[in-house]
Amino acid sequence: MAANETQTAMVGVVLGAVLVVVGIGAYVSTDFVHVTALIPALFGLVFVALGFVGRNGNRQSVVTYGLGVFALLGVAGSLRGVPDILALLTGGSVDSLAGPLTQGLMILVCLVVLGVVGRDIRANR
Repeated sequence: MAANETQTAMVGVVLGAVLVVVGIGAYVSTDFVHVTALIPALFGLVFVALGFVGRNGNRQSVVTYGLGVFALLGVAGSLRGVPDILALLTGGSVDSLAGPLTQGLMILVCLVVLGVVGRDIRANR
């Protein structure tokens, strides 16, 4: 198994775990009211599962592309929070901090995963 493939699988596990923590933290911070705060946790579980599957070398391309697809979905799904994120960054106010912070972290983590996936795909060509 190539080093890039191992790194991609490990990034899936580590950043998936980060998303699980972010999702659970957001759910707790909303007093267990907004179930949608768990969306990052669900994406994180998929990332972790794909990362563990990726440790087996004969499934590496499926894992790499799977991580890429879910990372793209994560970015696309979180884009609706960009106006609130920008409002926070420029000193504006928003109704709740949990939503923009969670969506911002989701975008950031998914962009990192996309970068690692892109590097892996380029290296395997």
